[in-house]
Amino acid sequence: MAITVMKRYELKYLLNAKQTDFLRERLKGHMQVDKYGKTSIASLYYDTPTYQLIRTSVEKPLFKEKIRLRSYGIATDTSPVFLELKRKAYGIVYKRRVETTIPLVHKFFSGEGDICSPGQINREITVFRDYYKTLVPACMIIYDRTAYFEPDGNLRLTIDENPRYRVGDLTLTKSMDGISLLDEGYTILEIKVQEAMPMWLAKILSEGEIRKSSFSKYGEAYRQQLIKAQII
Repeated sequence: MAITVMKRYELKYLLNAKQTDFLRERLKGHMQVDKYGKTSIASLYYDTPTYQLIRTSVEKPLFKEKIRLRSYGIATDTSPVFLELKRKAYGIVYKRRVETTIPLVHKFFSGEGDICSPGQINREITVFRDYYKTLVPACMIIYDRTAYFEPDGNLRLTIDENPRYRVGDLTLTKSMDGISLLDEGYTILEIKVQEAMPMWLAKILSEGEIRKSSFSKYGEAYRQQLIKAQII
């Protein structure tokens, strides 16, 4: 059954090539790659015309929220996509997610209809839309993800390679191309836990000198665009 509601801690790390290889090797016997293997994921972030959501987010407040439309590979008008409302409060991530289609999403953001059958998640996302009034495609984030899971446990871990972005052709139906967010060879590690990190994983991170980072893909894309515009 697809997960539609999530509440967890998400810890992020930037890894160089050596650390990535080290981690992959040390995970053997502890975690397994999920059945999808490496998957290309595209997330289209919506924001206000003044970029209110990402401007608030990069200030690192105790509460922040984002909304994005996600596809696994290039989407079509009939393939399933996922509209996700993501909030972070006091270090805990809350995510609401519904399966929908691109035409329904276009109607939804123009105020013409719902994205799915009536329900609590649909209501929460609709309240979010109505609060911000005008939400438009702002940035596309793409990466190649390998997800790991812990058999008989709740621990999940992902390694994202070649994270990239674009601010033109803001549709999930065109391509998976974009401008690199990181220097060559670097990856993004995300550890997703319900409670505390297991000791065996903390030991691996310590041995690999892998230290937590506050890296945000959309935030970094926004920063790079500001630099190009010579605003910062």
